[in-house]
Amino acid sequence: MNKKISRIFGKFASYPFPTQIQQNINQAYVKLFKLDMSEFDDPKNYKTLNALFTRELKKHRAFDQSQDVLIAPCDSCVMEQGRVEHNKALQIKKMTYCVSEFLGEVIDQGYSYLNLYLSPRDYHRFHAPCDMEIVEVRYYGGELLPVNPPSLRKNHNLFIRNERVVVVARDKNGKLLYYVAVGALNVGQIVLHFEPRLQTNAKANENLHFVYETPIALKKGVEMGMFKMGSTIVLFAQGIDSQVQTHQKIRFGDRIAIF
Repeated sequence: MNKKISRIFGKFASYPFPTQIQQNINQAYVKLFKLDMSEFDDPKNYKTLNALFTRELKKHRAFDQSQDVLIAPCDSCVMEQGRVEHNKALQIKKMTYCVSEFLGEVIDQGYSYLNLYLSPRDYHRFHAPCDMEIVEVRYYGGELLPVNPPSLRKNHNLFIRNERVVVVARDKNGKLLYYVAVGALNVGQIVLHFEPRLQTNAKANENLHFVYETPIALKKGVEMGMFKMGSTIVLFAQGIDSQVQTHQKIRFGDRIAIF
């Protein structure tokens, strides 16, 4: 049912209404969610609601270029963070999930994780948190449960149940880094700019796997893709020290950890 609702909403959000109606829809959305549009185009210039959701930055955001710094990949709130212990991580306080089932493989000890929740008011594009070489992409079809705090507390194993895209990459030290885009209610699609073959929210329970013999190199800060509505990014990396607090609001480009 959630996938059907998301598809219907996606069609509505992608439909270009007559100019005045569309401008009214956009202004209502900006007002309802209190969007800060100071870094973006005027709301009246977006031809669809999806175009407003997936708005691109019009102003450059400076960020720390140091190779020892991991930057925030998106505008979001740090919902949870910590160390992976006994193959478990927190989706929210006191509620764990199985990391190997989430990622599609068992990972070594020493990994830390950060859960980054994008609300409906946030900038919906996501970026590379460091220089990285992408070696795999795994897509797991699934449900589209909301990923807001009430839903995280209510739904056990939500991250595993929901549709998700797992980007497997190597960091500057050659260690594997896992960058997971989790689908949610009203996410019409998760888009990866470097992988046009990926079509999410298309077929129920479809799983896809892309392996790159020649890794795809991305520089820190490069835009990787977008959500067509709010969702969650979960990062897993080895040997990092967090520089943020749980429940802290962060923006793309902020320092979140050091290697």
